Amino acid sequence: MQVELIERAKRGDRDAFASLAAASADRCYALAYRILRDPHRAQDAAQQALLGAWRDLPTLRDVERFDAWLHRLVVNACYVEARSERRWVAKVRVLRAEPETVDIARGVAARDELESAFRQLSPEHRAVVVLHHHLGYQLTEIAETLGIPAGTARSRLHHAVKQLRAVLDSNESGTVGEQIS
Repeated sequence: MQVELIERAKRGDRDAFASLAAASADRCYALAYRILRDPHRAQDAAQQALLGAWRDLPTLRDVERFDAWLHRLVVNACYVEARSERRWVAKVRVLRAEPETVDIARGVAARDELESAFRQLSPEHRAVVVLHHHLGYQLTEIAETLGIPAGTARSRLHHAVKQLRAVLDSNESGTVGEQIS
């Protein structure tokens, strides 16, 4: 069914593309959000990717690879958004709480530390981490999706995880660092 829609959209059928876009929009946004960590920029990146998909769809050679091709467009749109990103950093200070709420506060602090560490990664490194750890792509699939050599994908993933560990280990709380493996 999706192959038929893609073929029709390639020939300029707007309704077929609208159906494809509607089916893919949430996945595009989720991928963009995981890379950019900003809902507004993620919406912009997803929209730019879908506009690019409409424009470039006639050049898609293998309709079976539509999802990977679309993911590549989303990642590239995220790179563009990230280059124009204005940086702001939210600092959360954990206040001493009553014993029964300490675990909740630690969870929030750990999540904040991980988010802060993830924001320090370059968009290229974030993309590889998201594709591998969130979407379950193998390194060869990541390389193909991003149009980079497999060794580069492996290197980016290695350096991203290493940088995440270093940032998390440098913080006073070592509990989050154990979650990255």
